[in-house]
Amino acid sequence: MEAQIWSTFNGICIAFLSFWFLAKIFRRKKLNLPPGPKPWPIIGNLNLIGSLPHRSVHELSQKYGPLIQLQFGSYPVVVGSSVEMAKIFLKTMDVTFASRPKTAAGNYITYNYSNITWSPYGPYWRQARKMFLMELFSPKRLESYEYIRAEEIKSLLNVLFKSSGKPFPLKDYLSTVSLNIISRMALGKRYLDESDENTIVSPEEFNKMIDEVFLLSGVFNIGDMIPWISFLDLQGYVKRMKILSKKIDRFLEYVLNEHEEKRKKTKDYVSRDMVDVLLELAEDPSLEVKLERHGVKALTLDLIAGGTETSAVTVEWVISNLLKKPEIFKKATEELDLVVGKNKWVDEKDIPNLPYIDAIVKETMRLHPVVPMLVPRLAREDCKVAGYDIKKGTRVLVNVWTIGRDPSLWDNPNEFCPQRFIGKATDVKGQDFELLPFGSGRRMCPGYSLGLKEIQSIVANLLHGFNWKLPGNMNPKELNMEEIFGLSTPKKIPLIAVVEPRLPFELYSM
Repeated sequence: MEAQIWSTFNGICIAFLSFWFLAKIFRRKKLNLPPGPKPWPIIGNLNLIGSLPHRSVHELSQKYGPLIQLQFGSYPVVVGSSVEMAKIFLKTMDVTFASRPKTAAGNYITYNYSNITWSPYGPYWRQARKMFLMELFSPKRLESYEYIRAEEIKSLLNVLFKSSGKPFPLKDYLSTVSLNIISRMALGKRYLDESDENTIVSPEEFNKMIDEVFLLSGVFNIGDMIPWISFLDLQGYVKRMKILSKKIDRFLEYVLNEHEEKRKKTKDYVSRDMVDVLLELAEDPSLEVKLERHGVKALTLDLIAGGTETSAVTVEWVISNLLKKPEIFKKATEELDLVVGKNKWVDEKDIPNLPYIDAIVKETMRLHPVVPMLVPRLAREDCKVAGYDIKKGTRVLVNVWTIGRDPSLWDNPNEFCPQRFIGKATDVKGQDFELLPFGSGRRMCPGYSLGLKEIQSIVANLLHGFNWKLPGNMNPKELNMEEIFGLSTPKKIPLIAVVEPRLPFELYSM
């Protein structure tokens, strides 16, 4: 009897798979789909994707062209890997591709898609974007916080001075300064200050939480690709997301409760930080979509995560590349000495007069974009791109990692050469599609101006204030430049460096 049941079950499975496979073949023949490898039943083309998906997709684009179609489990995925395709997806047909796919990360980590990154296109997202652009990241507000950025960068420089001559993990220091800056701007104080006995989470633990946010938001979770087996959580990612979400919620509840207490106790309370602004907006009866408490927490997490990881990852790549190119280090310090002088630190107002520093940052963003395939988009309707059919619900990736290595755009594309940007108007503001570290269009990172200010200022001061070298007798050629894939791509092996001061001693005293 049992053998008969199993025989029947196997027959049903075989019939189902045969029907599915034939339907796929018929559908592909009927539609004029972009070129791409033939998908396997159930898994599609997931067998072709390695531990660094942007590199795997890059290799496929070299074979099939700048617009390819893949099948990730149950979902069709279209990848654009050229300036022309990026412009179509992010500008010409921006509205058509302005939504986001549903993922476990968006569900568990961002309060059921309540943040600006993962919320679907619609009234709530448009309202959140307006809040970010008009309120939280307005030029006036960012300018008012300049003193915070200056103080925290000076604090970083002081810590590095005390570490001079000793090897240290640069990423840890960079994460701390970025976290302190965004904490003071968004939360009103250093919530994660080690000297604060009442802190709810240590800086080290919180940095690990932010790393986990970016890793889990970008991983290829099988349950997202094949929904009918998602309950199995084969890779254990969902379990990690649930644990992480509880830790994040505990911290954000603490922050909101503290802000609300201050607002109650103080008559005529004036908003001082970004959380204050969000809490005020949550009370605004004129909002098209009411901003609930979980929405305030989701948007606050956006601020903290976005303001921490992007800067730290990019600056670590900057220093890593420069350690392999001492001649570029020398040219950068010559510019700094000439423009800024050896008796002061670099201020934000100095940055426009430092074209070589700007070129170093752009070149790093070209070779090491923080989000190498941008955050996935979703086709909101059936449409045609370059003569090919794109079905509603198709997931769309723009591989800026490939664009940054396109030999038709860049001479010696794999070479770190900041000089290529000197005298050119190429910018990172989303209008030059050969360089899109912050994306473009409606879904472009709304906080890019803050991130760029922070990265440029930190890089300029690190190069101005210190001579850099690798520990011991390590040869720069031995420096590991591998990466880890998530929503961001940090170095696989964190950079360990040694610094020696190059400015007068008194500049380092706090």
